[in-house]
Amino acid sequence: MVRINIFIFFLIAPFIGLFLVSSDFKHDSQWLKFSTNRIEEKVEKLYEEVDGLEDCIVNMGMVIENQKAVFNEQDEQINELSKLSDTQRMLSDDIYEQKILKMLGPAVKTHVSDRTEIKIFKLAELGYRGYIAKIKLFDPTAFKVVLGKDQLGELEITSKAAKRTNAILAINGGGFYTEKRNGKSYAQLIGNTVINGKLIEPFNGYPGDLFFVGTNKKGQVIGNVPHTEADIMNLDPYQGVSFLPVLLKDSKKIKIPTKWKKTNQPRTIIGKYANDDLIMIVIDGRKGNWSVGITLERLQDKLLELGVKDAYNLDGGGSSAMYYDGKILNKPSDGRERPVVNNIVILP
Repeated sequence: MVRINIFIFFLIAPFIGLFLVSSDFKHDSQWLKFSTNRIEEKVEKLYEEVDGLEDCIVNMGMVIENQKAVFNEQDEQINELSKLSDTQRMLSDDIYEQKILKMLGPAVKTHVSDRTEIKIFKLAELGYRGYIAKIKLFDPTAFKVVLGKDQLGELEITSKAAKRTNAILAINGGGFYTEKRNGKSYAQLIGNTVINGKLIEPFNGYPGDLFFVGTNKKGQVIGNVPHTEADIMNLDPYQGVSFLPVLLKDSKKIKIPTKWKKTNQPRTIIGKYANDDLIMIVIDGRKGNWSVGITLERLQDKLLELGVKDAYNLDGGGSSAMYYDGKILNKPSDGRERPVVNNIVILP
């Protein structure tokens, strides 16, 4: 009986297995169908998102095009405003120039080149006479400080320095004193001198009230009373010399030390106008029948009257000299030019 049961079990076993497999497949197919439906739903959703993204991109492109159009319009407006500003600035500069020229009077000599524009004016007031040079530096390298004979310790008159360097205009420069060194006369610079952007001697802060004045690498007049080397180098100097005192700063008088206030003397002045034009002035003195000179206080008033913004008093007295186009214009108080330690020259 047991054997018959076992036989029957083995006989129907394949049918049981087939039933079970069939039953599982039906279940799995239902799950597969469910999963496929989920995937299709996700794919459809993804397509919808892609369509939405495409719409966003199209809209963004339209926004970008609109922004580009707005930008181009604004750029054109800015260009127009810039042109208008340039025109107004040129008009303003021209008005300022005409105002200065009216105060200076008619030019007696004029030089114009790609590097510079120079106008020379006579200065004739009660008790003193001299010359004014107004210079536009189109090329900053046209302004040079030159040592006497191009050597430390040497002296040279202004006209020789000008001719040696082929300059069209020159004035005497900074202060100096002479001493004996190794049995020979040596001209010692006072303060600080810069040539081609470099201090030619170690910084000298003594006695503390000497100014430094010159031009920077843009051709603009610079100046201060330095107490450290950095005070000079922060000005980005190209050329410069030292003396004293400062006369005007930002169109305001600087207090003059009492010992220099009231003495009439020959003077050499360097300064600038508000438009950065350079001004050089030499005033004769010590010649009663020609020019007695000018006090620094009176000179301050005259400079303000001429519209000068910043001004510095260079070495004066017998050193004062202005050279232009082959000759000395003024009448040096010694009756002849005095050799000086350095000169400021303007190349044509």
